[in-house]
Parts: sequence; structure tokens; C-alpha cells
Amino acid sequence: MILFPKWSNKVLPILLVNIFIVVVLSVVVVWYYFSPKNTDVGYAPKQPIAYSHKLHAGELNIDCRYCHFTVEKSAHAAIPPTQVCLNCHNLVKTDSPEIKKVIASFKENRPIEWAKVNLLPDYSYFDHSRHISAGVSCVSCHGRIDKMEVVFQSEPLSMSWCLDCHRNPAPFLRPAEFVTDLNWSTSDPVALGKKLIKEKGIYPREDCNTCHR
Repeated sequence: MILFPKWSNKVLPILLVNIFIVVVLSVVVVWYYFSPKNTDVGYAPKQPIAYSHKLHAGELNIDCRYCHFTVEKSAHAAIPPTQVCLNCHNLVKTDSPEIKKVIASFKENRPIEWAKVNLLPDYSYFDHSRHISAGVSCVSCHGRIDKMEVVFQSEPLSMSWCLDCHRNPAPFLRPAEFVTDLNWSTSDPVALGKKLIKEKGIYPREDCNTCHR
């Protein structure tokens, strides 16, 4: 008969405790460090043409809707076709190497392949027009685009982040005429938001089918 030393009785409990600790730590690490807040916020893909939102939306004060012209009436905010760029740049800075790329795109009937910055998964549904009409500003999801030389993802766009707004929309609402005014502010956004909720009957849903269809 083989006799094991008395201390060996503690091996299994210690092993199980260590396995439990490793599993818990692994879950915590994956949950935190691989969450959208850490993997997506700050994402700034290289674009085929160096376009400055800081210049166009900021210094020149071009309204977001001039380029993203479907944002008020469609679920998707349109990526502007080359012709929209040439409405100005057929005369402005035509000798710029970047503008020459735009002109070439138009002449060759070849769309500019802009890289999407804020990309939701296919199983998520988001309607831009619904949010714009409710008074949710572009800045709430996209940040201060008018200050970005290179556009980056400023918010996590995670399910919990979306639900935070749906559960308490008041701080994120503003009058419709100021939706694309990224510099707009008010002394008491919560009070104004609550007033708009009553006036417009804004009661965001929280059921799964709202976003997952």
C-alpha cells in the first residue's frame, strides 16, 4: 500500500482555489481590456484622402448635414459622393495633391473608399433620423468632430453605453435647431431635456428588439 504524506491532502483544495482565481482574473481582464472602451475608443483609421473636419466643420463652420445629407431622413448618415466635395473644390485649392485625388475620383467615376470610423456590428440597428429628430446632437456620439484634424471614435458605442442614454436621455437632448451646432451649450441641460421629453413624448425603449432586429 502506497502512503502519501499528510500535506498532500491540501494539494487539491489549493489547486482548485488557484484555478478559480485564474479563471476569475481572466474574465476580468477580458471584460475590461477587451471592452469597446479600450479596443475601439481612439480608433482613427488612415483615410485615402487627408480630410480635416477641424477645418471644414470647425473653422469654415460647414453644417454636418451638407456632407451627411441623409442623416435627418434615413437610418444611415450618407458618406458624401465625390461631387459634393467638388461643389467647392472645382475652384478651391485645385492644385492641392489631395484635391487632385478627388478630381481624379470624379473623372474616373471611381468612388473614394473612405474608411468607416464608427462601425456598429451587423446585429445592431441604429437609426440616425430617429435620434436627430429627438434632439440628440451629433456630438453626443461622435464627439467634437469640429476639433478633430483626424477623426477618431470618441465613444465606446457599447450596449451599456447606449442603454445609459435610453434610461436617462434628458442630459443628451437639445432643441432640434441646435442638433448640428457642436459648440452649443445650455446652463441646465437636464432641466431642458426633461422639458423636451414632455413636449415631444420621448420615452426611449429598452427592450432587445429596439436595437437587435
